[in-house]
Amino acid sequence: MSRNSFCGSQDHAMSRRRFLGATTTAAATMAGVGVFGDRALAQALKQKDKRVIMLWLAGGASQLETWDPKPGRPTGGPFFDTATSVPGVRISELMPLVAARLHRHTALIRSLNTENGDHGGGSVLMMRGRKNEPNLEYPDLGSILAHELGQADSQVPDYVSIYSQTEGRNFSKIGPGFLGSRYAPVQLTDRMGLENVTRPGSISELDHHQRADLRSLWSQRFARGRENEAVGSHATAYGRVAGLMASDRLFDVSREPQRVRDRYGPTQFGEHALIARRLIEAGVPFVRVARAWWDSHSQNFESHQELVPELDRVMSTLLDDLGERGLLDHTLVITTAEFGRTPQINPSLGRDHFATAWSSTLSGVGVNPGAVYGKTDADGQRVADGEVGAGEFFATIFQALGIDHEHELYVGARPIPLVNPGIEPIREVLA
Repeated sequence: MSRNSFCGSQDHAMSRRRFLGATTTAAATMAGVGVFGDRALAQALKQKDKRVIMLWLAGGASQLETWDPKPGRPTGGPFFDTATSVPGVRISELMPLVAARLHRHTALIRSLNTENGDHGGGSVLMMRGRKNEPNLEYPDLGSILAHELGQADSQVPDYVSIYSQTEGRNFSKIGPGFLGSRYAPVQLTDRMGLENVTRPGSISELDHHQRADLRSLWSQRFARGRENEAVGSHATAYGRVAGLMASDRLFDVSREPQRVRDRYGPTQFGEHALIARRLIEAGVPFVRVARAWWDSHSQNFESHQELVPELDRVMSTLLDDLGERGLLDHTLVITTAEFGRTPQINPSLGRDHFATAWSSTLSGVGVNPGAVYGKTDADGQRVADGEVGAGEFFATIFQALGIDHEHELYVGARPIPLVNPGIEPIREVLA
């Protein structure tokens, strides 16, 4: 069986998604839904200029071959562990670069129990932090952070998702939920760049500017005496067009020095991580970079021997690059997936879906570097200490970014907290 074979789940049914253009959707923002509440000045200052990059390990990376190895145990597999720069903390030998930097940037969470071992359900959960209600679709993390961290007059997109492989692309069903289309992601699949933002060759630069000026004049006249949210949203959308047209260059890594491109490596994942750095440097609040396909029901060790060193290089380079540019002080890097892999090794030398005891990491702003939270038992079968779910993981992300996890959005008059009531962040992971 091929190491990239699907597992037979109906989640693997594929469909192509078109790019969601930010400029074409903003005018339809939040009809009938009020989401703007008062924000305390202190919180606004904490959130200033915060950015997020999510490295999404689509299909479910094995925690035993990355963050929580069990060498010498029946479940451990063929790889050894290695010492990290944090005394007493060891991770997979396949990640020597991250291991050497662990004390600088990264906190490990080794005790996730998210309970949902289904690709679709697990992906939705790990992009939202909770299950949707029957009559209420929650926004995903990117849309929430676009809302909380984005600027109305931004000249760049607020939320970009880069997912070029077909496997698992639609599992997480990312979207703005009740926040409305203003906070929908720009989804990049085949082409790394925004769609429909290039000026046609038949229109000169002068004509383009004159048309924009005329549209602005008409818009201003129409808006007089018509102050309402829809008119304002429409004007804001058009006001962003010039910046969005110019932002297409951000997706062009050929503008980077060759030495920088070489650091990220020759793979598509490395190139996409470099694009993510360019985007957040330009002010994009949230970028998700997906790497498929980690669903190793067969030949787990061969596939991870290829995928994990790539992750090691890309993640370590991204963190170094952000740090050298002074961006890591206000950027959070999340490395996660929809679940982990089973400790048991199946007859095809693979590991199956496992959501009961797995790992993720947080690096950068608001994080206590070198912290390790939770632990699993000797064979990785269950959480032995510090069990947390998706909600606690999300609460920790919000707090790291200076966002009160109890902050509420609104659907009409109904308050909706960012995480379910009673959930608390993992304080040991926070700076």
